[in-house]
Amino acid sequence: MTDDLLVSRADGIVTLTFNRPWARNALTFAMYEGLAGLCGQIDADESVKALVLIGAGTEAFASGTDISQFSDFAEDYDAMAYEAMIERVLRALESCRVPVIGALAGACTGGGAMIASCCDLRIGASNLKFGFPIARTLGNCLSAENLVRLVALLGEARVKDLVFTARLAGADEALATGFATRIVAEAPALAAAAHEFARDVASNAPLTLLATKRALARQRLQAVPAGDLLLLCYRSRDFREGLAAFAEKRKPDWTGR
Repeated sequence: MTDDLLVSRADGIVTLTFNRPWARNALTFAMYEGLAGLCGQIDADESVKALVLIGAGTEAFASGTDISQFSDFAEDYDAMAYEAMIERVLRALESCRVPVIGALAGACTGGGAMIASCCDLRIGASNLKFGFPIARTLGNCLSAENLVRLVALLGEARVKDLVFTARLAGADEALATGFATRIVAEAPALAAAAHEFARDVASNAPLTLLATKRALARQRLQAVPAGDLLLLCYRSRDFREGLAAFAEKRKPDWTGR
């Protein structure tokens, strides 16, 4: 683990905190790998009953992949390797032996929203904002596997709405659509509420929970690989423009090339 990931444990509940509040908990590649590694450790430790994921502070769960991680992308391989890494991490999270609870306050976007989507249950604060604003920021795209996950959770029409408009949905919409299982009033109360929720869930028959989550995952992940569509975006002029515009804090000049 790095200082960007904090791990604590109490009463059989492991908590992983994304600890970069100054960057709205934007995720580095090392943080993704640390999450996958922790899932592997939990799978080997039968004393763990549940895992809670939360962001440090009250302003963000995780605001996606840190943009600086894309600065060295030069070849097709870079984009494909990145998406393969993300898929490996998300599958480790989905297949984690114990129930995974996402505690979501503030910004939950991009890669952070995908991590939240792969949690078994999500509890949100009233300031939750979730979405995939990539059509407004970087001009990349979601993988076919991630689109399948999101359609299973939210429905195709809402996924298109979120991606095409690049808007962020609030707590009320998160609750109405099932993205959040429940909403607590204030962000400072989120951690305690999430741990109480995790204890309640973990008190139930573990094999019932495990069989249910794995059966649903097997049914869901039947996506056909779409590497050509990933490269269409990642090797485009627009993707480079999106990176530059983000760094320069200006609106991108999209050309469709």
